[in-house]
Amino acid sequence: MEDNRRRKHRDICTNEAEEVSSTEWEFVDLTDQEEDLVYRMHRLVGDRWGLIAGRLADRKPEEIERFWIMRHSDEFAGRRKRRARGRLGGNSPW
Repeated sequence: MEDNRRRKHRDICTNEAEEVSSTEWEFVDLTDQEEDLVYRMHRLVGDRWGLIAGRLADRKPEEIERFWIMRHSDEFAGRRKRRARGRLGGNSPW
């Protein structure tokens, strides 16, 4: 019995997610409909990412929060501009 507990504890401890610095985040691509729903739900319920993610198929609360932070944070403004420029096919460094 004690052996099973140790094994379960070891499995739980090794499966914990590692924290990743926000500078290493990848952009979350949402469809236009998903983005619209996130904005409308945020207006209604605020930062309750679990509730919002529950309305989107196959999305986790962490993804929705990361999308929101990256979309509204000044820290990511440069990355957003570079990404948008890349999508438009512009190779200009400015």
